[in-house]
Amino acid sequence: MAKPIQWEAMNQEALFRWAFYEAAEIPELRLLFHIPNGGRRDAKEAHFLKLQGVKAGVPDLFLPVARGKWHGLFIEMKHGKNNPTESQREWFENLHKQGYAVVVCYGWEKAAETLKLYIQEG
Repeated sequence: MAKPIQWEAMNQEALFRWAFYEAAEIPELRLLFHIPNGGRRDAKEAHFLKLQGVKAGVPDLFLPVARGKWHGLFIEMKHGKNNPTESQREWFENLHKQGYAVVVCYGWEKAAETLKLYIQEG
């Protein structure tokens, strides 16, 4: 049986390749990083990661760059008809209340566009 295609992971990889090259013109992109909360894990590994602070619903990416009224930008990557979960929506709301921009992006191109707009315009 073939493994399912990890579309969101592939889009994140493409986004980070884009950011690597764009950082020559937009140096703030060097601060973009992935928060490895997702993925498939066995119960034992999931238990240890939870003890270490992994929390369901935290967005995939963070750009710790302040712009305008925002302290930074969180991005949740999605693909196809995949929508944010209830725990993700709760995180989005709470992060927003703390002064962070939070955006759901479908595909790396949308995430790249969002990053450029956020950095250039705040």
